Amino acid sequence: MPLRSANSGRVPGDPVHHPLFARCYAALGSAAESRAGLAGVRGRLLAGLSGRVIEIGAGSGLNFAHCPSAVSEVVAIEPERRMRTLAREAALRAGVPVDVVPGVAEALPVKSEAFDAAVVSLVLCSVRDVPRALAELRRVLRPGGELRFLEHGPGGGRAMRATQRALDRTVWPSLAGGCHLTRDAIGALREAGFELGPYRRLLLPEKGPRFPFSYAVLGTARRPAA
Repeated sequence: MPLRSANSGRVPGDPVHHPLFARCYAALGSAAESRAGLAGVRGRLLAGLSGRVIEIGAGSGLNFAHCPSAVSEVVAIEPERRMRTLAREAALRAGVPVDVVPGVAEALPVKSEAFDAAVVSLVLCSVRDVPRALAELRRVLRPGGELRFLEHGPGGGRAMRATQRALDRTVWPSLAGGCHLTRDAIGALREAGFELGPYRRLLLPEKGPRFPFSYAVLGTARRPAA
């Protein structure tokens, strides 16, 4: 099945442009899949999905290989040009149809109630407007549709949390493509009106040294059915 966006290049006025971060993320992300155990975490994130799925901030497409065969289509939104190129390459190797398109989380270029499920994976930390992005996710999910999330946020003891806050105020967002270490994904989902399902705290990597970006949460939420 041909990708609708396969031949598209840079979109005029690309809202996100982090070429250095994109290069580093692609290299480090591939290594983290095996060394940090992220491949297994991605497998748990996507297990059991079916129907039409939208992924927000698809990055270099590392989730695509973990999509179950019951997924009929993935529409992957990625605002960064170099990341989109890598994601399109990954889409060609995926076991399910994947269409990679430009767009931002705060203004998704898709119809309302068009998807059975949505995926955000290390994305809410870097969007510019979290409440607006989550409102868009509610809009595009069908009533009762499921949101799968893997997000990092605050964690550790007092010293680690102080370090995270200090990094957020200084160099980290610039170095890490707009990422913030102290955003509370669970609180944001509740405020956006999602019904939280099971979730668990985990470390990335799950074994080894602790870094300011190691503290994460993996879980599910739903758009209310009514």
